[in-house]
Amino acid sequence: MILADTSIWIDHLRGSDPEMARLLGAGEILMHPFVVAEIALGSLRNRRKVLEGMEALLEVRVAQLGEVRKMIEALVLYSKGIGLTDAHLIASCLLTPGTQLWTRDVAMEKVAKALGISVDLP
Repeated sequence: MILADTSIWIDHLRGSDPEMARLLGAGEILMHPFVVAEIALGSLRNRRKVLEGMEALLEVRVAQLGEVRKMIEALVLYSKGIGLTDAHLIASCLLTPGTQLWTRDVAMEKVAKALGISVDLP
């Protein structure tokens, strides 16, 4: 299963990424509520339909803030160029067995690869 970050969703919503469409059709994409919230902050065509569709996807386990803070220290994720939402997505991949992260964010991808949770997609 794959957790697509906000950058992947933005690209898909702007121009229908064929790989994202295929994975969505195959039921391979998982959702994190922070990604839906970030997308909700933008301007969307078919807003209600898009957000309801995203919210209908299976959800990864969501870490509590305290868990994320402990993970940041334990895995030395500070000074790596990632933000709090990135850290939450990484934590969810680690907490949801078999979940990989799909991102185009260079810093986030580097961290995910180091943790063995990065998926190599276009």
